[in-house]
Amino acid sequence: MKWIHTDLERYIEAKEYVDTLLIPLIPFQMKRDADLAKNALQSEVFSLFTNEMEKELTGRVMLLPTYYYVKTPDLSQEIDRIGTWLADANEQPFKHVFFVTFDATWRKVEQSLDGTLLWLPITYSGDIHSPEMHTTIRDHVEQVVELIKSDW
Repeated sequence: MKWIHTDLERYIEAKEYVDTLLIPLIPFQMKRDADLAKNALQSEVFSLFTNEMEKELTGRVMLLPTYYYVKTPDLSQEIDRIGTWLADANEQPFKHVFFVTFDATWRKVEQSLDGTLLWLPITYSGDIHSPEMHTTIRDHVEQVVELIKSDW
């Protein structure tokens, strides 16, 4: 289920079956021109990836809105902000929380997260619509879905 009106109405009716949160983590920065297009492409690929994951796990997973943060080497403030998100989400009956990211910086602080970090070292080309890109995304989705299912 996605963070959209119709899915949330369905969630309210069937919340006892939806026990897993997926929280996408995406870096954002404007200071380096050289990284602008790369970051935007990463965000687009990530959106495709998380939407495919949600489709695969429909009925059991809630895909939260993307958590955007300014990319820095120190994520301590983000840990606190994410804690606020989770405190609110814990009012619902979610048993499993997965943070999904392409940013390896999160691996340094994953012990501080109240959930499981799924870091994906995905490589992507400049063409988001290429068959190769869709194959890569599909392959990664299958692997991550198996990881999540093994945690259930």
